[in-house]
Amino acid sequence: MALGDLMASQLSQSSMAISNHLDDFSSRDDGDFGGQRRDSETASNSSGNAAGTTTTSMAYLPQTVVLCDLRHESFEACVPSGPSESGLVSKWRPKDRMKTGCVALVLCLHISVDPPDVIKISPCARMECWIDPFSMAAPKALETIGKTLHSQYERWQPRARYKLQLDPTVEEVKKLCNACRKYAKSERVLFHYNGHGVPKPTTNGEIWVFNKSYTQYIPLPVNDLDSWLETPSIYVFDCSAAGNIVNAFIERQDWNSSGSSGSSLKDCILLAACEAHETLPQSDEFPADVFTSCLTTPIKMALRWFCSRSLLRDTLDHSLIDRIPGRQTDRKTLLGELNWIFTAVTDTIAWNVLPHDLFQRLFRQDLLVASLFRNFLLAERIMRSANCSPISYPMLPPTHQHHMWDAWDMAAEICLSQLQSLVEEPNAEFQPSPFFTEQLTAFEVWLDHGSEQKKPPEQLPIVLQVLLSQCHRFRALVLLGRFLDMGPWAVDLALSVGIFPYVLKLLQTTAIELRQILVFIWTKILALDKSCQVDLVKDGGHIYFIRFLDSLDAYPEQRAMAAFVLAVIVDSHRRGQEACIKADLTHVCLKHLQLAAPHEAQTEPLLLQWLCLCLGKLWEDLLEAQIIGLQADAPIICIPLLSEPQPEVRASAVFALGTLLDVGSDSPRDGVGGDEECDDDEKLKAEINIIKSLLNVVSDGSPLVRAEVAVALARFAFGHNKHLKSIAAAYWKPQSNSLLSSLPSLASMRSPSGGYTNSSQYMQHGSTIPTQIGPVMRMGSDSISGGRDGRVSTSSPLSTSGIMHGSPLSDDSSQHSDSGILVNESSSNGVINYSRPRPLDGGIYSQCVLAMCSLAKDPSPRVASLGRQILAIIGIEQVVTRSLRFGGGSFRQGDATSTPTPNLAGLARSSSWFDMNGGHLPLTFRTPPVSPPRQNYLPGMRRVCSLEFRPHLLNSPDSGLADPLLGSSGTPGTSERSLLPQSTIYNWSCGHFSRPLLTAADDNEEILSRREEREKIALDRITKCQHSSVSKLSNQIASWDTKFETGTRTALLQPFSPVVVAADENERIRIWNYEETTLLNSFDNHDFPDKGISKLCLVNELDDTLLLVASCDGNIRIWKDYSLRSKQKLVTAFSSIQGHRPGVRSVNAVVDWQQQSGYLYASGEISSIMLWDLDKEQLVNSIPTSSESSVSALSASQVHGGQLVAGFVDGSVRLYDIRTPEMLVCATQPHTQRIERVVGIGFQPGFHPAKIVSASQAGDIQFLDVRNHTDAYLTIDAHRGSLTALAIHRHAPIIASGSAKQLIKIFSLGGEQLGTIRYYPTFMAQKIGSVSCLTFHPYKVLLAAGAADSLVSIYADENSQNR
Repeated sequence: MALGDLMASQLSQSSMAISNHLDDFSSRDDGDFGGQRRDSETASNSSGNAAGTTTTSMAYLPQTVVLCDLRHESFEACVPSGPSESGLVSKWRPKDRMKTGCVALVLCLHISVDPPDVIKISPCARMECWIDPFSMAAPKALETIGKTLHSQYERWQPRARYKLQLDPTVEEVKKLCNACRKYAKSERVLFHYNGHGVPKPTTNGEIWVFNKSYTQYIPLPVNDLDSWLETPSIYVFDCSAAGNIVNAFIERQDWNSSGSSGSSLKDCILLAACEAHETLPQSDEFPADVFTSCLTTPIKMALRWFCSRSLLRDTLDHSLIDRIPGRQTDRKTLLGELNWIFTAVTDTIAWNVLPHDLFQRLFRQDLLVASLFRNFLLAERIMRSANCSPISYPMLPPTHQHHMWDAWDMAAEICLSQLQSLVEEPNAEFQPSPFFTEQLTAFEVWLDHGSEQKKPPEQLPIVLQVLLSQCHRFRALVLLGRFLDMGPWAVDLALSVGIFPYVLKLLQTTAIELRQILVFIWTKILALDKSCQVDLVKDGGHIYFIRFLDSLDAYPEQRAMAAFVLAVIVDSHRRGQEACIKADLTHVCLKHLQLAAPHEAQTEPLLLQWLCLCLGKLWEDLLEAQIIGLQADAPIICIPLLSEPQPEVRASAVFALGTLLDVGSDSPRDGVGGDEECDDDEKLKAEINIIKSLLNVVSDGSPLVRAEVAVALARFAFGHNKHLKSIAAAYWKPQSNSLLSSLPSLASMRSPSGGYTNSSQYMQHGSTIPTQIGPVMRMGSDSISGGRDGRVSTSSPLSTSGIMHGSPLSDDSSQHSDSGILVNESSSNGVINYSRPRPLDGGIYSQCVLAMCSLAKDPSPRVASLGRQILAIIGIEQVVTRSLRFGGGSFRQGDATSTPTPNLAGLARSSSWFDMNGGHLPLTFRTPPVSPPRQNYLPGMRRVCSLEFRPHLLNSPDSGLADPLLGSSGTPGTSERSLLPQSTIYNWSCGHFSRPLLTAADDNEEILSRREEREKIALDRITKCQHSSVSKLSNQIASWDTKFETGTRTALLQPFSPVVVAADENERIRIWNYEETTLLNSFDNHDFPDKGISKLCLVNELDDTLLLVASCDGNIRIWKDYSLRSKQKLVTAFSSIQGHRPGVRSVNAVVDWQQQSGYLYASGEISSIMLWDLDKEQLVNSIPTSSESSVSALSASQVHGGQLVAGFVDGSVRLYDIRTPEMLVCATQPHTQRIERVVGIGFQPGFHPAKIVSASQAGDIQFLDVRNHTDAYLTIDAHRGSLTALAIHRHAPIIASGSAKQLIKIFSLGGEQLGTIRYYPTFMAQKIGSVSCLTFHPYKVLLAAGAADSLVSIYADENSQNR
């Protein structure tokens, strides 16, 4: 049982290691064992004094690694396929199971008369079916032999019908064949021919029978035989020169296939005792029918033959072999064990020697054929020892010298050595053979050293046999599980060897110890081949997995596997769904989701993920299941999971909630009728609740989650098409008085600010409603949305003084209406308190339209493509036109809060979706809006979407915009439903289980060793930097013309390779090797029209480095393989800033990345600093800036995780520490001479938590120690009024500043100017632009400078060697 514990623990630990993000070293916990171990190793390896180095390594070499999970491999690149339904897989299934229904036995012995062409030796082989024909009268002997042969065959196929012909005529044979085929119908017929009493078959392929009076031998052509028996058939020819018959059959086949019709040999199998030129062995050590004996009594034949060759030959009495105790079917007896071992050995030889297809056809399709072929391998072994070669069609490779026969000989010898005592003492206990134990050990050895590239394990068929025995079963299953875990190729091999029926049968056992390993094995099988769902439901196997899922004593990872198996069972399988509903799967899943209280550390995310996916698959397209889910309060249970830390869990919860949305019921949405009122009302409430919860995650940090939100919103758009179309139409309608009458639900909408002052009051606890969802009405005067920090931000899409401020419409009735964005709900669980049944309201619809628009502008291309598909569903179609610039239209100044350049605050993820200044892509409706627009519809359109996608994106087939999705009326049809975008989270998640779960990936050691090497280099260089005496830094070691038209906007130096990355204002990124002066790669960050870069950062710089590119609009895109030409891949993308200040045209995002904590800080023209956890890909906090002005510079400490400093437009500086409750540590106003924006800011090198350098545009650089003094302790007036860039070295005591006047100055931390780098005019004497960016190498004293003239220069210390 220890092995079982091992398996369980292996299963739990390894899958835990895999499912809980990367490895030990991605843990956040400072006390993490892995982290400490690695740090201490690094410390001891590196030079320098031990104590100092340890602290250095702890602080400077962060252990956090982010964005390297499976979901980051290829989210954008390909759509995952999930378990296969065809292809490689179902090849293992026997094409058409068959059985032999009728057996014809024809014996031509003519006892006592030898045929003329045979000269017999003396003594000669006489026995037929182990009977001496001369021991009784000839007729009696013939009859006895016939009956014995019948009973010998019956042992292999008891259910067939047997017909016997002894010494027959041609007519009798014909009658026999016809009768057999008539009885067997389409089943196989076996024809056994013993020709020991007639001449050899002729070379033309004729066998001999008798005339009625037995005076003549009559030839019978096999062609006739074949035409009477037809196919499928199997022939056994036991006579000399039997090869002649096989040759004639093959010739007939060739002749048939060349054009003539006739029976096909494809389903015809032949077994013949010898080749055409051979005679059967006559030695009396063999029976006369040695071939038949091998085929029908293999154990007896094998032991007799082996006895004469064994060491036991002198001590063992041959007659004892006939008295072996036990039954062949009872494996606990000697005879049963021998039979079992023999089956295992012959199966193994066949599986290892035969081609895959042939093995399936001969050994897995028909039980009788399989038995005969196993025994045929024995016949080949025995008869070749007598210089006789049995042959078959289809031909088999030679197997008589296969080494598994040695294992059989040894097992036979061990069994025979006990025979004497067992026969004498019937009650003596039989000692089982060690054969199976040894073979399992051999298999285990293969598992330790084998792989897909090596020869497959030859013991696989034996493992299959061992599953039959209770004593070896557990060990065999554990080893089998380890084998299946090696990959889909291993699962395919196991299935092709025939494992499926065995593991299906085992689901009927109640053995507790087998449960975990059986669930694991089924997980592996279903991850490869979904088609097994049918067999599982047919055999009631789903009950086994539901019980396991419901048991609390199993590890959560294993219960996740059971949930996966159940998800596959119900995936697009109506019978499976119905069976699982009957077995109460819905309540089991929901119960365990409730038991796993959200955010508990011990809850296995994999289990939560698969409970959600299982529910989603159960509900998918099955109304009955959805109703059960809604009645069980499924939405209320699933919604809290939308804020789980794992993106996979969030995406799966979105998927489950999305499947509860009705894609389109036949009842119209406008009025709810009659008796169904109650149910329908409940359903609508649930739908509102679901949609509201989904709107909260429409700006989730993970594209995986947003893609699922898009798919769910598409379902909603399909089901509520008419309403959404009317809202969408209203958004783009010319303003007119008829608006209010045409859209009553919009007019009565409550402004979100009515009665709420703080956003947290109307947000679910812990959720974040992005402010882009805030604005409800395009036609409202001021949609006021609660910002994250509780302040009210406004936006005025088209300012009309009226709809909600002081107009007759804003009377009490609108304040108390139930429609509008926010339905009264309790903040704890999201239950909606409706006062009366009504269809969904415009408020929700408006938010949905905004969310859909937002998704269509998503920084992730795949999500954006889904967003465009949704817009197509609600009738908004992008039309690529020339840059149409519509007039801004007249708008009146509205309320005091509105601004002259109205804008929907943060509506779109990147920039305002409905761009006031018009865009390149007007939206048109493919279907008429609900209320007809006026004639001047297009010219009067004031706001046009700024969705300027590249034309090829729109016309590509996958953009979903090629064909109209919907007619203007009628219920959505099923064909249209198939055009809905499909969820990918399920298929993507299935991939987890087809990967190895029990062994950690081999490349971990390689990753660790590279990491340790880099740490060593880094520590070595850090020490040098800290002790370096820097002089001028004026040695220009490289200069690179980036060819950027707009000049270099930002740059960075790679830490461990001589590479510089630069980007321009148009977000073109170029990577250059400055030692080899070669361009490595060049690519565009994105295809959207709104360009502007904010910053480049390196993520995971000590591991596989990723390039983080932040755009001015707050969109973050992270690339891997960015330095390989055209191989760059987008790892993830999200919008880091949501909702900007009123009246602000662009966000001007400033961001910084902190590897220690894994946090990305982002701010800009907003009143808070957004805090994103890139491991969770989630917005975890929002720090109020406590300032009226915007952040203009931001720097996170690279030593103290959680610390950051921000510089503001008004010249103020604030230090924050997110580990403290109030977050703001202190604020100061160092730049007092001229109040200008802070251009650069950062922490001074070293461990001091509050020493800061801040530079303002006015040209002064202030050195602050903000915890001790609010004033600067040192001021440098570096560049009068023209400072444009500041760089602070991470470890060396130097800073650099650049000015608009082509100067770069280098200072020490003491304020001493170390040097000046002047930009000289080029040889064309052009004036060179201002310094636009400065950046230091993280571990070397190197400075890269970029300017407005597209040159990037790299400077080193003069003392340092060039390069």
